[in-house]
Amino acid sequence: MTGAEDAATPGRRPPAIPAAGLTRALEAIGTAAYVVDEEGRVIAVNAHAEQLLVRPAEEFLGRDAHDLLHRDAHGHPMPRSRCDMRQAFHAGRTAQTEGDHFECGDGSLLPVSWLITPYVVDGWDAGTLVLVHAQRPPETARRPETAANPLPELERLALLAETTTRLTSTLDAEETLRRLLALVVPRLADWAVVDLITERDEVWRTDVVHAENGTLVRHEDLQGPMPPVPEDSPMPLSRALRGVASTLAGPQTYQQEPDSGIAVEQHRLFEVTGIRSAAIAPIRSTRAVLGALTLGRAKDPADFTTADLPLIEDIARRAGLALDNARLYQRQRKVAETMQNHLLPQMPRVPGLQMTARYLPAPDASQVGGDWYDAFSLSDGATALAVGDVVGHDLEAAAGMAQLRNMLRAYAWSHQEPPSRIVARLDEAVMHITDVTMATTIFARVEERDDGHWELCWTNAGHPPPLLISHDGLARYLTDGHGILLGTGVRTPRSDATAPLPPGSTLLLYTDGLIEAPGQTLDEGLQRLRRHAAALAHRPLASFTDQVLRRVRHVTNDDDVALLAVRAPTRT
Repeated sequence: MTGAEDAATPGRRPPAIPAAGLTRALEAIGTAAYVVDEEGRVIAVNAHAEQLLVRPAEEFLGRDAHDLLHRDAHGHPMPRSRCDMRQAFHAGRTAQTEGDHFECGDGSLLPVSWLITPYVVDGWDAGTLVLVHAQRPPETARRPETAANPLPELERLALLAETTTRLTSTLDAEETLRRLLALVVPRLADWAVVDLITERDEVWRTDVVHAENGTLVRHEDLQGPMPPVPEDSPMPLSRALRGVASTLAGPQTYQQEPDSGIAVEQHRLFEVTGIRSAAIAPIRSTRAVLGALTLGRAKDPADFTTADLPLIEDIARRAGLALDNARLYQRQRKVAETMQNHLLPQMPRVPGLQMTARYLPAPDASQVGGDWYDAFSLSDGATALAVGDVVGHDLEAAAGMAQLRNMLRAYAWSHQEPPSRIVARLDEAVMHITDVTMATTIFARVEERDDGHWELCWTNAGHPPPLLISHDGLARYLTDGHGILLGTGVRTPRSDATAPLPPGSTLLLYTDGLIEAPGQTLDEGLQRLRRHAAALAHRPLASFTDQVLRRVRHVTNDDDVALLAVRAPTRT
């Protein structure tokens, strides 16, 4: 018969005879009969059919006849692709067969023979007539098998629950697929194959694995790019990659002349792996078809049946949702990483000074946050240094950080004022012309004095203090010049502080992600940084910065880190 997704046969006219007239006409037929319209819905049924199939007329009328009645020998819904009646219906021809099964209204399974033919009454196309005859009396009909599922119900539910838990607990696409394969092999199949549709609508066979001595063995020779998905191929994998419902397949499925490049690859897959029976289900999310999952049995003596398909479809659907989430997350990470790379400034060249910077994104966040650093030349010849942290940890925080940094640059360049006045101007503007809620920052000027020594002048708006390490390994925090953070709306005077940069000394500006750790106080983090920075004072500046980051940042910290290091020249 047909379903809602199938087109009506071209040229077939809608019935012109009232339903009551059709019903009276059917009553004259001495066997069970019903009539369906061009979409396969029952529009008339006689009393013989009601009695034979144990269903009142109201259970027939308006229902899709295939979905309502047609079953396989085990009592499971008959796949449309295997339904001879549906093919005859679409072709508009007469056909008949024996050995089929209909489900009765009382749940019993009735072996039937049927005849289907176009039905013309008084020259009008009334629809399609179906005559049904029981091959044995209804009282001997048997109930559909209910224990055909490969797993007991509790084990099936447990597998689905485990699938959901394991697949949704990672946002890495490759890890999602590894977990999926470990769930289904060897529990459901000897072999598992994953074909994915890339963002460019190309098909890639990403995984071909089978179970061997309790481990999964990957067959890279069977993996790789696949031919494009044909638009109208009836072959199982092609249908699954178009999002059509799951189907069964075997070597015989691909023995015929291939209709596409995908069919050729499938033939090779069955030939090389020895898969005897396979179930193929689409992997899809709520937005799109992402690929297909193929489970194959080579050593397992039991073939897949239609009873297995609902479970495999459920697993593939959960995999699709998890994979889609992972892809969206990774896409956000890529966008954020690109954005961050464009936001991070280049260090200026300042004769006599060495400068280096590092940015380490949060490991489990969006790859970008509100932490930032900056260094640039000022209009009076001094060099500006800045480090800061915008509240939040997402793309909005990064956008706010860019606004804040650019405003600070503009104020610092256009106004030859002490750092405290520049930051005060920034604080006045931040709540009115930016999206920043609150932020911390250190803004400093470093310049060479007339005597050849270097001097630092800074102000601190709620940020962890700078660390100054002498060439001999003496480290101290510069705690002066401290004021409240930006964006509070409180207008209090900000102060400046000044300190010399001894020859060979290293100035370290950083964000709190470097010194914070779960279960540890901020003072403990500051002490750890001071101790390691002092021990590394003799290292070249790039090595010093890398080692500080590696040694001090706690492995469980999920915050991003910005680091700016400046080294004064040694005496000549």
